[in-house]
Amino acid sequence: MANTTDVSGKIIQALADYLKRDAASIKPTHHLRDDLGLDSMAVIEMLYRIEEVFNLQIPDQDLVGLTTVGHVIDYVEGRVAPAPAKSVAKSAAKTAAKTATKKPAAKPSTKSKKA
Repeated sequence: MANTTDVSGKIIQALADYLKRDAASIKPTHHLRDDLGLDSMAVIEMLYRIEEVFNLQIPDQDLVGLTTVGHVIDYVEGRVAPAPAKSVAKSAAKTAAKTATKKPAAKPSTKSKKA
């Protein structure tokens, strides 16, 4: 599972590489357009790079809410982090289902055999 610092670090580094800036100069509070100077096409290109880095697809309707570096980080964390939790839950559910369908073990006979 990717943790918060991994996600934010990768996103900030991707922005820094794209903008040819030092990553330390990019903060989660920075607005993509107003503070970093990205136009709408540049924002789309950046989000495409982020999709590639995290192997996810950002639907067009979600683009409107991604206005700051922090919004992008929160969004990606929300999309990346739940995946392992779901697989753990699925695994637990499968195990529970298998346990529920197993036949109970035969009880040993309490009758004693007479010789």
